Amino acid sequence: MDKVFIEALEIECVIGIYDWERKIKQPVVLDIEMAFDNTLPAATDDIADTLDYKAVSKRLIQFVSESDFGLVETLAERCAAIITSEFGVSHVRLKLSKPGAVRGSKAVGVIIERYGSK
Repeated sequence: MDKVFIEALEIECVIGIYDWERKIKQPVVLDIEMAFDNTLPAATDDIADTLDYKAVSKRLIQFVSESDFGLVETLAERCAAIITSEFGVSHVRLKLSKPGAVRGSKAVGVIIERYGSK
């Protein structure tokens, strides 16, 4: 299966369980791979036949920037659900990183894979 990807989508949001984290916005970084058959868009050269990564990015930016979760696990699940349900993606692999959350590491986070109904 072909994949459409979005790499290093950085979004500011409220995320974390500590009191100080609830008062500030912090960056999270999304790396997303979405299963999509690209043979039709390659043949037609028509944006209407694609999985529009700009539309996916805009939707996630809107959702994540307005979110207020304690756990990165919850945020990752909600993002994957948006991708599978709203964009008809049959399989998504999503890496959600929280840069600087652990001293000495570049980032920490989760990697999940979810399947849609398609």
